[in-house]
Amino acid sequence: MTLLYLVRHGTNDFTGKRLVGRMPGVHLNDAGRKQAAAVTRVLQSRSISAIYSSPLERAMETAFPLGQILNLPIQPQPGLQEVDFGDWQGLSTKKMQRRKLFKVAQQTPSLMRFPGGESYQEAQERVVRALIEVTAGVAEDKAVACFSHSDVICLAIAHFIGLPLDSFHSLTAETGSICVLSLKDNRNALLKMNWLPGDSV
Repeated sequence: MTLLYLVRHGTNDFTGKRLVGRMPGVHLNDAGRKQAAAVTRVLQSRSISAIYSSPLERAMETAFPLGQILNLPIQPQPGLQEVDFGDWQGLSTKKMQRRKLFKVAQQTPSLMRFPGGESYQEAQERVVRALIEVTAGVAEDKAVACFSHSDVICLAIAHFIGLPLDSFHSLTAETGSICVLSLKDNRNALLKMNWLPGDSV
């Protein structure tokens, strides 16, 4: 059995206001740094042997305190990258909701391809490949931490627990939250979803 901790990056100044996607230069704000510290306090005692992160700054910065305290490198993993939202990247939440394809993205995501970007199915396949790769060969008494983004985390969890792609929006991963998966010989289990460690710290 391998325990996989999937952590959504902490809050930034655009959270809930703009679809930043893969925009460079988006950093954690003070609230996000506090979330990263709360995540570190929880995960530092969880037998984590490797830390991987989306290459985007907000994810790397969330992972950094854990890497420091465990003396482990933060390994950038392109497969954990945010969904490529293409032409939607940078849109305000209001403008995004006015797009004709918004209902498709929300109601039938299996049919959604972002103009100039990738489809949800492609994003799901990408992150699943990455997670299989980073957990391969991990000792049974060790765990892996991966820092990523909301849709990417929920797409991965949907795959591993057998939830249809069109239902992945029923899952939630808020900023600074932890989701815990147990992976073993195709007998996977979701142990925690959208766990907010700051609530109990």
